[in-house]
Amino acid sequence: MTPRVPKAELPAELSENMIKQLGAVPDPVAVVWHSPEVATANLDFSARLAGWKAADAGLKTYAHMAVAAQVGCGWCLDVGYFQAGNQDLDLAKASQVPRWRESDVFDPLERDVLEYAEAMTNTPPTVTDELHASLLDRLGPEAMVELTAYIAFVNMATRNNNAHRIASQGFSDACGIPLSGRPAPSAAAPTK
Repeated sequence: MTPRVPKAELPAELSENMIKQLGAVPDPVAVVWHSPEVATANLDFSARLAGWKAADAGLKTYAHMAVAAQVGCGWCLDVGYFQAGNQDLDLAKASQVPRWRESDVFDPLERDVLEYAEAMTNTPPTVTDELHASLLDRLGPEAMVELTAYIAFVNMATRNNNAHRIASQGFSDACGIPLSGRPAPSAAAPTK
């Protein structure tokens, strides 16, 4: 599938650094590079997100994948599986995120984080006072604020990628993850 906006040519040094880090230039960066100011702000904020340590990195990866599955961002799911491999998460468990409600591999905290990610992603959001309070009690205020901001950023990224029709690049191929079936698109979501 071809992105709706063609990939731009990145500065050589940036391109080389991304290839060293990831093995390829991420398509979202190449597409957004048509506006270097937007691309640079996105990369800067992404780097800052990676430095946040109050919330568990595995929980954030699962939340990212839950948002990606709900929005239908194949690129984000692909990179989420790649992240799971780099974080030494259980790859069989990570493969179940798109169908977490039917799976029995997640503990209660993980299930609540996945539900919270989906509730934040719904339009309009459907976060309940009970779910928020339960997570706040278990995570603490700093981690709860971080997790919420992380999920909000991931929503922006997944929706941006989806609107530009950026597809999976095969990053997850490197970790050999046993991918589960993806959920079918929502009946309410128009297809074109």
